[in-house]
Amino acid sequence: MTDQRGVQTTALGDFLRSRRARVSPADAGVVSYGTRRVPGLRREELALLAGVSVTYYTRLEQGQSTNASKSVIDAISRALSLSEDEHAHLHDLARPAVTRPRRGAKPDHVRVGTKTLIDAMTAVPAIVLGRSTEVLAWNRLGHALIGGHFGFAAPEKPSTRPNLTRMLFLDSHTRNLYANWDEEASRAVASLRLVAGRYTDDRALVDLIGDLCIASDDFARLWAKHPVHNCMSGTKRLNHPEVGTLDVGFEMLHLPHAPGHRIMTYTAVDGTPAQHSLALLAVLSQGTGRDLTASPVQ
Repeated sequence: MTDQRGVQTTALGDFLRSRRARVSPADAGVVSYGTRRVPGLRREELALLAGVSVTYYTRLEQGQSTNASKSVIDAISRALSLSEDEHAHLHDLARPAVTRPRRGAKPDHVRVGTKTLIDAMTAVPAIVLGRSTEVLAWNRLGHALIGGHFGFAAPEKPSTRPNLTRMLFLDSHTRNLYANWDEEASRAVASLRLVAGRYTDDRALVDLIGDLCIASDDFARLWAKHPVHNCMSGTKRLNHPEVGTLDVGFEMLHLPHAPGHRIMTYTAVDGTPAQHSLALLAVLSQGTGRDLTASPVQ
């Protein structure tokens, strides 16, 4: 069994080293001396900037010190010029929440009220995601836009449930769907990093990351860079096999009564070709009452 505490301290050290390497001595106002074997700040330089002892910082980076004080983590964050999302991620890694062991955790399911809500959104594609980016539910238009090559009922059973991150890296249909695949892949990994630092006790999340690191060189390469970003909104350009190219905005809505559950909605600006494409897709999916294809991908 994987030691979650060990995974957490390793992630903390890897994250600190990646961000330390990103900061040049000149940008940090540090006078450089000697030959530098690696880019970025040395440990002793970062410790000096953060106002902590070199020994303490080294123990922290090596995973030998846990539950550092908030003031220390804040000081290190300032010294590294971390973004707001990176700052939150550092706190998650350095001061992990105390959780009870999850023994025999039951498969996750969408709440009835949430499913009723997205089904009522007939003009808006909507998907309910679990903590590990698994699709817990989608409405007809969300299914047609993102996963028409799966059966509509696929999210109802854990054994057939699609996973957006797995689809993005391992499913050729999904890879072709995104016109800017590199951007979408970077965004997905950065978001998953943030979630992984917050929910270290989630076995499904740990397994997903491990599987993708083995099965996808692209995922492994991006994961090793330690990107961190809370992707709550933005735009996507899709090359849809039924209605062609369309630009859609997305919004991620977190559900307070179901920790880790999110609703992702897709919208198009009024009067644009994308809006007309979504309207056409709604006719194709709702009007016929059929799945767009009959070959679900596991």
